[in-house]
Amino acid sequence: MNAAPDENFTLETLLAVRHWSDKLVSFRLSRPAGFRFIPGQFARLGLPQGTGKLWRAYSMVSAPWDDYLEFFSILVPDGQFTSRLKAMQAGDTLLLDNKANGFFTADRLPNAQQLWLLATGTGLAPYLSILQQPELWQRFEHIVLVHGVREAGDLAYQAEIAALRSHPLWAGHGHKLIYLPVVTRHAPAGMLDARIPALIDDGRLAAAAGLRPSPEHSRFMVCGNPQMVASTFAALVKQGYSLSRLKSPGQIVLENGW
Repeated sequence: MNAAPDENFTLETLLAVRHWSDKLVSFRLSRPAGFRFIPGQFARLGLPQGTGKLWRAYSMVSAPWDDYLEFFSILVPDGQFTSRLKAMQAGDTLLLDNKANGFFTADRLPNAQQLWLLATGTGLAPYLSILQQPELWQRFEHIVLVHGVREAGDLAYQAEIAALRSHPLWAGHGHKLIYLPVVTRHAPAGMLDARIPALIDDGRLAAAAGLRPSPEHSRFMVCGNPQMVASTFAALVKQGYSLSRLKSPGQIVLENGW
């Protein structure tokens, strides 16, 4: 639906809702024909609240060519936004800001042998979009997706991640993807079971991937709750990595997300 001339948002229709658990949900919205984004960016979604509007930022899960927009959200108990989102069904509507935002994109990192995508919780969302860039599979020899959660039931999108290996747009490169789920409570046998910063410190993350990370050969994207992002960044800095900036390319880009 088109925006009014004096508005900078559109009213979009909820197409589908998927509840992964009582605290995690994915949902798809209709996509305006003119809405563009770079994988890794986020959209602002809104709901009416009194005489105003309540806005929240969500990273896109969907590919840039999809005709819908998909998002992955935690359901915060008594949260102003997500308590209403939890009750929504297909056919309901949300507001969508006309412009995507954010700089958590893979093009901020120089080419290298390894790309490490480190996430906790719904911090997985931008990577599901980033991994649908055909050029990404050519830029790196190894792509390691690490998803840390508290309980095994929170490991969403496993089938979709597995399907990435056989996608026709990067046929012949799917073997580059290494998926490492991490569960910190009651982990299944053989699965990594500590917080991501600790797994970096003690070398278990690298060993599980079968790789030897180094500032010369490795690049890192980090997305999750703010404490995880800060702790992971500190762990990487101790090993000689640095933040990537426009005027000074490094090995790390960061995004706080849930």
